Amino acid sequence: MIPSPAEPPALADGHSAAEASPAVVFSDVSLTLGRDAAAVSVLNDIDLTIPAGQSIGVVGPSGSGKTTLLMVMSGLERVDRGRVHIAGTDITDLSEDQMARFRGRHIGIVFQSFHLVPNMTALENVAVPLELAGRNDAFDVARRELQAVGLADRITHRPSELSGGEQQRVAIARALAPTPSLLIADEPTGNLDQETGRQIADLLFRRAKEAGTTLVLVTHDPGLAGRCIRSVAMRSGRLSDAAAVDRGAA
Repeated sequence: MIPSPAEPPALADGHSAAEASPAVVFSDVSLTLGRDAAAVSVLNDIDLTIPAGQSIGVVGPSGSGKTTLLMVMSGLERVDRGRVHIAGTDITDLSEDQMARFRGRHIGIVFQSFHLVPNMTALENVAVPLELAGRNDAFDVARRELQAVGLADRITHRPSELSGGEQQRVAIARALAPTPSLLIADEPTGNLDQETGRQIADLLFRRAKEAGTTLVLVTHDPGLAGRCIRSVAMRSGRLSDAAAVDRGAA
């Protein structure tokens, strides 16, 4: 039986091992979906290290494996070969329950289509992951996060009563409320008009920086990826070293 992942030990300087470790490490990761004649190699021999606190943009054509990379990173898809470390923990062989608990503590996800619960208010949507984690202050934290994304006056509104940009703000607040070490965003501006998308991108980078959270952003927009400290390109399930651009500390 695989033991539950323990919280990283404290180091001599007071920081945790997770803080000292890279946020993400992929070691020789490969994944094939389907079987026999229908088998498709989606990820091929991926090696990737993302330092804690860095922002990285992942670009590439549709079907190149970008979203699958994020699925593996969040523990929603299992690899066939290789190891995946997130926040100092090897998540490769965790059970579904163990992975769900780990994800709730360490990983926030922002989707293109928001994925808000339609019959819940903005406040309730943001409080959900905190309540699942057993937090007694779930609604207080949710209220603060909604204030931080500029929605203090919309907390009682349901998704149908919010614009697309406001729904994405709620989704960002929900992802950041548990203070994850890793924030994953899959085409977070894809369903928004250009101006609203720019505002959401500004908010996403600002809140990730304020929280000290590592940001991994998948996008078709090279301009958006260019705002990250580093960007990499995927093609046919492989990361292109030639397309990796290190932008230094930002």
